[in-house]
Amino acid sequence: MPRITVSCLALLLAAGLAGRAAAQPDTFTTEELVTGFNATVFGLEYRTWSWQPYLVKKFAKPVRFRIFSLSHTDRRAEVEAFIAEMDRKIAGVSIQVASATEEPNFDVYIVDRHQYEDVVRQSVYKDMTADAPGRCLVRVESGRRGIKNSRAVIVSDEGDFLFRRCLVEELLQGLGPMNDDDRLVHSVFNDGSRHNRFTVFDQLLLNMLYDPRIKPGMSPSEADKILPVVVRDVRRRIQP
Repeated sequence: MPRITVSCLALLLAAGLAGRAAAQPDTFTTEELVTGFNATVFGLEYRTWSWQPYLVKKFAKPVRFRIFSLSHTDRRAEVEAFIAEMDRKIAGVSIQVASATEEPNFDVYIVDRHQYEDVVRQSVYKDMTADAPGRCLVRVESGRRGIKNSRAVIVSDEGDFLFRRCLVEELLQGLGPMNDDDRLVHSVFNDGSRHNRFTVFDQLLLNMLYDPRIKPGMSPSEADKILPVVVRDVRRRIQP
């Protein structure tokens, strides 16, 4: 896969940020959206973490969150607000905080930096000798019938920008688009971008993924046959 040079990426990023407020569902071509879908859905940053990385991973049942607020500052309300935003903006799946009678399938741990490694090892890997990569992370366990569960660890005490960036990226990736790509200047799925919100581009990608015609376990060649039609229909549903 070709990589953008640093200078070129900087120019594209600046242009992307300048147009953030004006982005609309028809801002992006079908080719751009299909490329973004393929780049994020068919691949993983940490390829040993999931079943068959080059197949579609998505929840086939309602997503129910459980929040563990372990940091000095309680950010539970911010997490709940973003969960509600995802539920409003992604069609095809119910996304809510689990009630007392529901079984959660997406755990979110809000931690301070000094807690990060222990929580990742104990609650995500369940192996106290494991590495704890990254500034924040999500682990997805998936099978032929869809994602079984996801677990995210978000650092609270390294500034509001990083907290919000990690919250948006890791919770969205926990729904299935697990890969980052530095070509995606309008997306949080790009470690070089400065987005920390649920961009219109990412809303389109998540709605494409959760379109009922895109099935768990689907291969790139199977998805490619229907993605242009899915893009057309998803554009009509997005309200930026």
